[in-house]
Amino acid sequence: MAFSEQELLALVAHIFDSHGDPNVLVGIGDDAAVVRGSAQQVITTDLAVEDVHFSKRWSNAFDIGRKATAANIADILAMGAKPQYLVVALTLKGDEGLSRVEELARGIKSEADKTGAIVVGGDISRGSALSIAITAIGSVDRAITRAGALAGEGIYISSLTGWSAAGLYLLTHEIEPIHAVHAMALNEFRAPTLDYACDFTRAGALCDTSDSLLISLEAIAIASEVELNIDVSAIESAYEFKELSLLAQSVGLDAFEWILGGGEDHVFVATGIDLPGIRIGSVNSGKGVTGIKMKKAPQMWRHFH
Repeated sequence: MAFSEQELLALVAHIFDSHGDPNVLVGIGDDAAVVRGSAQQVITTDLAVEDVHFSKRWSNAFDIGRKATAANIADILAMGAKPQYLVVALTLKGDEGLSRVEELARGIKSEADKTGAIVVGGDISRGSALSIAITAIGSVDRAITRAGALAGEGIYISSLTGWSAAGLYLLTHEIEPIHAVHAMALNEFRAPTLDYACDFTRAGALCDTSDSLLISLEAIAIASEVELNIDVSAIESAYEFKELSLLAQSVGLDAFEWILGGGEDHVFVATGIDLPGIRIGSVNSGKGVTGIKMKKAPQMWRHFH
């Protein structure tokens, strides 16, 4: 390793300086962070591992940091909560230069800054693969779970899913990016764009689509004991569907394979009345997810096959 642990800790302490936040009583540099809390705290953790969740062949360190952070922030937002603090644990291989680790840290901070979240601590170790484990903490007055959907509500997504899966397909099949739509798909795979402006805090049920839209819909239907009826034509009318569909057709695929089965978009799916975003269906009495007919079942993201 071309730098000492002390040098690295000094660097990240500088990047993630929390002295300006009055709620951070003890930040980076002690055995643990101390923060002021609220009545309800929301806590989540997510692990990103090299060659499972990201590849240095396809993504730079800044984007890897952004992507790992977005996954955690999305889980906090999916509970209707406001992200406040992050604790970051890095496993380094030992061959990284200090500048690369700095870019990784700056990517984490860049995404965290979009919601006002602050990195207050973490840990560093050495291992056979680069990994980033982040614990995120948020606060909420009313937590929104997957179990709150009611018959009569609409189903909404914050934006169109499938772009990250499209980007992954282009990379794994080594398709040369020659159009703007290719660049968009690649960018969304490397570091997904969370729609922070889409306010789902009035939702009945809410879920992050990191594992795929279809899995998230099924999770809400099961937890809420309702039927989620999807209006495929509403998805086809959505902004950017035409571009994604043409991209899928150019490689011999149905766009719905990406839209329903692709993961890591971190789009939010919610149920409720007159919510923002794209309405894609209705909640009814019954069970399961209905309204979807495909010639081929989408291949959905799984950690273990």
